Amino acid sequence: MKIAVLGTGAGGRAHAAKLLSLGHEVYVGTRDSQVTLGRTEPDFMGVEPFGQWLADYPGIELRSFGEAAAAADFVINGIDGASAVRVLEGIGRHLAGKTLMDYAVPYVYNPEQAHPWPTPWGVMPALDPVDHDSLGERIQRALPAAKVVKACVTQEQETVVDPRGVAGGDHTMFIAGDDADAKAEVTELLRSYGWQDVLDLGPLVSARGMEMYAHMHSAIQFALGGGRFGVKVMR
Repeated sequence: MKIAVLGTGAGGRAHAAKLLSLGHEVYVGTRDSQVTLGRTEPDFMGVEPFGQWLADYPGIELRSFGEAAAAADFVINGIDGASAVRVLEGIGRHLAGKTLMDYAVPYVYNPEQAHPWPTPWGVMPALDPVDHDSLGERIQRALPAAKVVKACVTQEQETVVDPRGVAGGDHTMFIAGDDADAKAEVTELLRSYGWQDVLDLGPLVSARGMEMYAHMHSAIQFALGGGRFGVKVMR
């Protein structure tokens, strides 16, 4: 299958490398290919320049967001939450009729807060939207012809593409969306990643709970000293 991964951060790279290993044609989308390839310093999270990483994966093509989406049958959104709606709306014609698996978290970095939450790497980002809406729903409203499925937002993406790295894969992945066929397509992809337990939370409104879990995920990760982990729904 031809799959576009929108975003060049660590999460997007994890998906792109896994998809390539599974035999898919992979296109990674970015704002400006030349700017992305021209970077020579690690990003603010310490991730190596994309060009250095790409050299180890010659089968992956770097294109603009629109070009990557146009070439693909299935699209994964890893664009930062603050920019996702604007960028995706701008390439909406290339997403019409396609399944869009969205794992973005609506983080607002360096928020002004009366009671900030200090973390090992700075102040915990705020969530916007939160409670009354979700980024997944906003993307769907902006792209009515696309089929948005919220998934992979409750895990580090390195764990998403390698679930067996935690408890042999015996933990739960959550999905939500309004299109049954699109959710089936996402579930099939997750199965190919190695997920055994995929729990459908129902309509896309459930993305609100999934996105708000991001802070709990961080709290658990801090308690574990940064180690990878999974959450299992026992039923």
